[in-house]
Amino acid sequence: MIRKDSETTRAEAARIISNGGLIAFRTDTFYGLGADPLNAAAVGKIRELKGREDSKPILLLISDMDQVDRFVGDHAGVFGQTAAAHWPGPLTLVGAARPELPTVLTAGTNTIGVRLPDDQNVRALVRACGGGLTATSANVAGEPPARSANEVEDYFPNIDLIIDGGEVSATEPSTVLDLSNAQPRLLREGAITRVALGDLLK
Repeated sequence: MIRKDSETTRAEAARIISNGGLIAFRTDTFYGLGADPLNAAAVGKIRELKGREDSKPILLLISDMDQVDRFVGDHAGVFGQTAAAHWPGPLTLVGAARPELPTVLTAGTNTIGVRLPDDQNVRALVRACGGGLTATSANVAGEPPARSANEVEDYFPNIDLIIDGGEVSATEPSTVLDLSNAQPRLLREGAITRVALGDLLK
């Protein structure tokens, strides 16, 4: 079921998420699959849909900076400084996961990747759905990420709701930077380059 992005659609999305359902939506990069990150069964449905390896954690989008505390155990120091410098934007920061997060979300790594998107509509949707949503790319594992609502439907015709936010303009996924240890580690170079991260990676 595809619906145009609107306040009514976001309210419907919030109802679906609160009932353990799944949605697809345009993020600030590609289309993503959204579930309540604290609902282990809902996150498990995403893994099943994608055919995703259990060893790979699932990243989250947050609506506002104050949501970080719900998911990341220690976000002071380098994590907080990096977030302040690069958020909102296409940079996923990996930090120590709060212990109450489901193992199916963290894949047993005890870490969690979080991003504050630079898109007011995306943030409004995430806010309507409780402040945090999973946002793993909307595609079957090994296939290209969906760039439109119709492409999502081709992959997942039976998903509860696909929010049509238009075709994406991004050409790169988010950059993923692991700050869970003393030495920052670039896990994926994407929209934000290694050079832009400067001294962090020296």
